[in-house]
Amino acid sequence: MNPGDALRQNLSALKYSAFEQDERMRERIIQYLLLIAKWNRQYNLTAIRTVEDMLYQHIMDSLVAVEYINGPYIVDVGTGAGLPGIPIAIARPDWQVTLSESNQKKTAFLQQAKIELALDNVVVMAKRIETAVVDQSPDTIISRAYASLGDFIRTTQHLVKPREIQSRWVAMKGSCTQQELDQVISPYVIERKIPLTVPGLSAQRELIVIRRIFAAERPDLLEAHRA
Repeated sequence: MNPGDALRQNLSALKYSAFEQDERMRERIIQYLLLIAKWNRQYNLTAIRTVEDMLYQHIMDSLVAVEYINGPYIVDVGTGAGLPGIPIAIARPDWQVTLSESNQKKTAFLQQAKIELALDNVVVMAKRIETAVVDQSPDTIISRAYASLGDFIRTTQHLVKPREIQSRWVAMKGSCTQQELDQVISPYVIERKIPLTVPGLSAQRELIVIRRIFAAERPDLLEAHRA
């Protein structure tokens, strides 16, 4: 099965119905896959080598999260080759996606991908997330294979303005140990753990959705979390 047919078939398995209907979106995803494969030969963007494996382990693994996150302002931390940020930006052109990556070779690829795919809704931030400055609090700060939950929060909490209640931190994980879950401490709480089924993959996947709470507004939540 060629990549286009495989993509169409697997998109139909996702709940987000717009995937199936948007031919331009599918074309951009295939173009993105081929671009990764081309650059990967020289720049080692990913350990996954074949377009077929990239389709399942990168693209589908990223798109499965789209229906569970909120826009319109997304920050993808430690994006690497643009995952999950670029697939999200392709699927949701009405959202603004900032790709944070400090590796110069990878940011060069991201800039080229932005140009070739005509992704006007993508911003490439070529710096460490700890020193990043954003104009507004993101609706979703997302990461995929970036860091432990504790480090994820620690390195990104400055992106969210004080008393902003809409922002969520979303960590894409294979599986999370209780020890890692326990790194989420007050004033942060785990709002949801969402098991995911990725078409074409049998491996376990889940989203850990984290929010920040404020004692003055919701003392019941804060006390429940402490208990």
